[in-house]
Amino acid sequence: MDRDKISRLSRAGHPVNSPLDDESVRRLLRRTVDRGGERVLDLGCGEAAWLLRTLAEHPGVTAEGVDTSAPSLARARKEAAGLGVGQRLVLHHADAAEFTSPHLFDAVLSVGATHAFGGLLPTLDAARRHLAPDGRVLVGDAYWEREPGAEARELLGEYEDLATTMDRVAAHGWTPVFGHLSTRQELDDFEWYWTGSLAAWALDHPEDPDSAEILDIAATHRSQWLRGYRESFGFLTLVLRRTPA
Repeated sequence: MDRDKISRLSRAGHPVNSPLDDESVRRLLRRTVDRGGERVLDLGCGEAAWLLRTLAEHPGVTAEGVDTSAPSLARARKEAAGLGVGQRLVLHHADAAEFTSPHLFDAVLSVGATHAFGGLLPTLDAARRHLAPDGRVLVGDAYWEREPGAEARELLGEYEDLATTMDRVAAHGWTPVFGHLSTRQELDDFEWYWTGSLAAWALDHPEDPDSAEILDIAATHRSQWLRGYRESFGFLTLVLRRTPA
């Protein structure tokens, strides 16, 4: 199965590829990009949803995005052109963990992409390399709302509880200046969009050779969510600044 096809179909109708609704995305961006004229970088940008929203709302901002998915970047370029912000957006087809740039950025974003770096703290290390001295980082990652079962750990990997996650971020040299805990509504909506968009497409395209497999993927994911990690999974999005040494 084409992973890009699954990714594209499952994101249909949702504002970003993370459990955040429109208002949460708007508030987080306002806390991250609010001075005018910033240079913004998104590490693991996908279809650049965060950058496109930022550029549309802030005419003085310029942005760069990095991702390994060429089809996602192509869709981002097309949407940027349609929004009239294409001239202010540069997209790089590259590994975000290895990306280098000749200049620093006023804001570095990486929401829901910490897997590309090997976890939250390595993601913050990567962001630090690109961040201007007074810059801000917008980062989003999972945490355990309550002790997970073995199936949840097997499916999603190792995370910490919220307090331990925040302690680790602070010990790593960062001070949170804003944050958001995804609500139960946001968490559930994200899963319903993910599974529902796949299922609806499969039902609408029974002639497609991938239809049956996509319907099965949606059903499997829905079962894993409801039986495996729904009661323990949480999502935290932080706006961070460097802690003075």
